[in-house]
Amino acid sequence: MYDFANSGFTTVVITAVFNTYFVAVVAGNAVWATLAWSAALSVSYALILVTAPVLGAYADARGAKKTLLAAATLGCVAGTAGLALAGPHDLVLAMALLVLANFCFGSGENLIAAFLPELARGRSLGRLSGWGWGLGYLGGIATLGTCLAYITWAQGRGHTAEQYVPVVLLITAGIFALAALPTYLLLRERAVPTAVRAGRGIVGLSLERLGATLGHAARYPDMGRFLVCVVFYQAGIQAVITLAAIYAQQALGFATRDTLVLILAVNFCAAAGALALGHLQDRWGHVRTIAFTLLGWILVILLAWSATAPGRFWLAASLAGLCMGSTQAAGRALIGYFSPPGRRAEFFGLWGLAVKLASILGPLTYGVVNWASGGDHRLAILITGLYFVVGLLVLGGIDTRRGRRAALARASA
Repeated sequence: MYDFANSGFTTVVITAVFNTYFVAVVAGNAVWATLAWSAALSVSYALILVTAPVLGAYADARGAKKTLLAAATLGCVAGTAGLALAGPHDLVLAMALLVLANFCFGSGENLIAAFLPELARGRSLGRLSGWGWGLGYLGGIATLGTCLAYITWAQGRGHTAEQYVPVVLLITAGIFALAALPTYLLLRERAVPTAVRAGRGIVGLSLERLGATLGHAARYPDMGRFLVCVVFYQAGIQAVITLAAIYAQQALGFATRDTLVLILAVNFCAAAGALALGHLQDRWGHVRTIAFTLLGWILVILLAWSATAPGRFWLAASLAGLCMGSTQAAGRALIGYFSPPGRRAEFFGLWGLAVKLASILGPLTYGVVNWASGGDHRLAILITGLYFVVGLLVLGGIDTRRGRRAALARASA
């Protein structure tokens, strides 16, 4: 239910509505508007990178995952509701609240994932994680669908974006808060607090754990190479997620309602892609499956870059949805395949750090290229697509059997 609850934030604020409102209304379609949006997101992801080890260590040592999750949820809900106050030229306010809301979202995402080993064991971990992922897409669809219904009603009465977008943000914040209630009413904190050694504070403990994890990962070359691959291809994915709606409106002239319908379709395609490729992955192999999806992403970029009419962009967006769900599911599965049984949490933590680093690189690259080119969104999307090409090249040197043997050998050592 928490996956269901928080997905509305990314779908409405990051992907579909507020991003385009930020560029067109808050920043007044300035040449640097897309760069300002990307920079705010990059700051929030950098803060997550810095604080995640400390928060994780504190949550483990004090048995405080649920307490910290409550604080992160309140921060994201309050930040989302606060964005309703950001109107034309309220750039500093909008960027500050965006950093707050996205930082709290990302921190909550890490904390809720830490409950998984307490709720399931062995092969059930993947099943429960899959259910959560699927419910997340449904949550995004439900929140966006509610907002679309309101926007259709508001536009029918002649309301402008400055009038209906603030209400959409309040709707999103309200759904997040209500849908997260089952987590706080039913989920128990099962972790037992542990004592911190004398002379070692929480910060020291977290840095010690992070250093040990990086040292362990260095012993697994195929795992390390795949984490590098993840940084590159996720940079491309994160750019598409955060900037697709901006591209649709700025480069192709999509109206707000058309963009929301498009994002709804993308979410349905993403759910279908995750389910379909999850079954095929066992037959094709992990690396081959991911390579197939990266080729699909390259085609998405070429279609979007060359699109001059809505039809081709709709095709690109639908294919992006299929690739998004399947790439995310396949990548997470390969991390699990390469992880020694006793260190899975460590390596999934590194995977999370790689994704957050990619979340900085991808959107920031798009924003810088767009600004440097005088607002050329087509060039920006084309340059961003190079991340998928590099990811595919790095992926080619990975040997899944060798990586699996290394994981099993270390586990039995």
